[in-house]
Amino acid sequence: MPRCEQVPPAVDTPVDGVISRMRALDATLHPRDGVAVFNRVYLAVTQAVDRYVGTGRFADRHAAITLDVRFAERYLTVVEAGSDERRPPACWRPLFQFRRHPGVRPLQFALAGINAHIGHDLALAVVDTCRTLGCAPAELEDEFDTVGDLLVSLEERIREDLMPGPDLLQIADPLTHLLGSWSLERARDAAWTAARALWALRDFPDVAEEFTERLDTAVGFAGRMLLTPLPEPLPGPCRFS
Repeated sequence: MPRCEQVPPAVDTPVDGVISRMRALDATLHPRDGVAVFNRVYLAVTQAVDRYVGTGRFADRHAAITLDVRFAERYLTVVEAGSDERRPPACWRPLFQFRRHPGVRPLQFALAGINAHIGHDLALAVVDTCRTLGCAPAELEDEFDTVGDLLVSLEERIREDLMPGPDLLQIADPLTHLLGSWSLERARDAAWTAARALWALRDFPDVAEEFTERLDTAVGFAGRMLLTPLPEPLPGPCRFS
């Protein structure tokens, strides 16, 4: 199967610029802010992808970089819109609405952000990348799967770092029940299906727009469920770094 159009790799990848923007954002936010919690998680993920790019683990380095940057830019655009008090997309709205709620745990913030970014933004980023590189989604599948596998492997660390300790089991019990209803792996699979559907609909802009709006709304509903406030606020800052 032909690969995406090749472009000579640069010494400094655009991923470095994305990482710098995330670090700058982190410096402006309170550590317990829900957006800050997700930003630290996403920064760790982006740094891991950058290391993968540097070690040549992607079949198509340029395609992987383009997908990663298009993906990250969608999140950063939403954050910038939020700082200007512009209304975020439905998938991101719950995180911005509940970002300072004392009854929402850091792990909930992290997974609500991942839900919005994987469930909605990833499919659109695949389509953005295909348009940029002049290829179909099938030609990005290896890069998509590699990034997805990395995200799934990091999810366990995220849960371990942000889950309350054994002395707070009265909180962890309902939290475990709530978060057990969501799966990153299923969200990733759904994002790939949505990307393929949007690509197939590219010559039908009205239908594609309706599909995107319904996807945005559905992902936002799931995010609102993930951010259900729980009793007894967790003391101290989150441990993820």
